[in-house]
Amino acid sequence: VQLVESGGGLVQAGGSLRLSCVVSGASLGAAAMAWYRQAPGKERELVATWDKGRNTFSAESVKARFTISGDNVANTLYLEMNDLKPDDTAMYRCGRSPWGPGDWGQGTQVTVSS
Repeated sequence: VQLVESGGGLVQAGGSLRLSCVVSGASLGAAAMAWYRQAPGKERELVATWDKGRNTFSAESVKARFTISGDNVANTLYLEMNDLKPDDTAMYRCGRSPWGPGDWGQGTQVTVSS
């Protein structure tokens, strides 16, 4: 299974980005998926999970601003991020259950300037 993220970049505070995670070698709906992020010097943080159309958020700081979704036809997981803040700056990675070493993408960098 291969996961490839894209969509990151540099954006001003208040801006928006949509991250994509294309899954190949398996069906998107075959396993739980999630977006994680890690900022320099900080621990990895679970942002949102998606499992057969059901989504949950773990980070209270993003609950009202980020939306996770999946497209089974495109076999792609998305993270729509609105009203971005400098604290959202991090490397964002998608992963899938069972979260083994081969179940992660390479990541896409999101940088939010103030």
